[in-house]
Amino acid sequence: MKAVILAGGYGKRLRPYTEKVPKVMVEVAGKPILFWQIEWLRAHGIKELVLCVGYLKEVIMEAVGDGSGLGVSVEYAVEETPLGTGGGLKNARRLVEDEDFFLTTNGDIITDLDPLRLVERIREGYAGVLSLVQLPSPYGVVETDEAGRILRFVEKPLLPDYWINAGVYCLTPEVFDYLPDKGDLEREGFPELAQEGKLASVRYEGVYWKAIDTYKDVETASKDLAKRSSWP
Repeated sequence: MKAVILAGGYGKRLRPYTEKVPKVMVEVAGKPILFWQIEWLRAHGIKELVLCVGYLKEVIMEAVGDGSGLGVSVEYAVEETPLGTGGGLKNARRLVEDEDFFLTTNGDIITDLDPLRLVERIREGYAGVLSLVQLPSPYGVVETDEAGRILRFVEKPLLPDYWINAGVYCLTPEVFDYLPDKGDLEREGFPELAQEGKLASVRYEGVYWKAIDTYKDVETASKDLAKRSSWP
């Protein structure tokens, strides 16, 4: 089974870091985001990768090459102009269209969730299966009793009743018929598939998941990963 990593974005919110390196090569705990992802996929037995690259693609290609130095095999789908997540994935069609299904992940997340659970679900006949994680509160929460007395402060807890797209998918080649030539699959591919009942989900609890969008995210993830004795 192959995995596609969407690595073509600019990462504008991470400037000035991304002025010289693409977002996936920004270092977290001393290692590029992309390397964390490759190690995670490899640990689950996924060693055939497709990198969708665009902005500063030369930096990625020089660091990764054919993937042999990282214990994987890597092919590239190159975007000459920005295509978005949907267009970028569609641009990789020739590299995965012969697969029964394949994994896809956004290039800006670090997680230890088990992607093989998505594979189990897609065998039920769906065109795509999305991973979901609980929404982390952007603020600390104050808990009170019925009289309004403050009981405790909880720093940015997970919100158990709200689930968000974790950016890791298992897809079949059928999804290519729904993808735009340019645009984001979350806005122009998935909604139509969902309307037709062709998307399912897997909920993950107790996993590590962090989207790296800002400098603060880099700091937080670096501290988190520095505490771990192993990965994933």
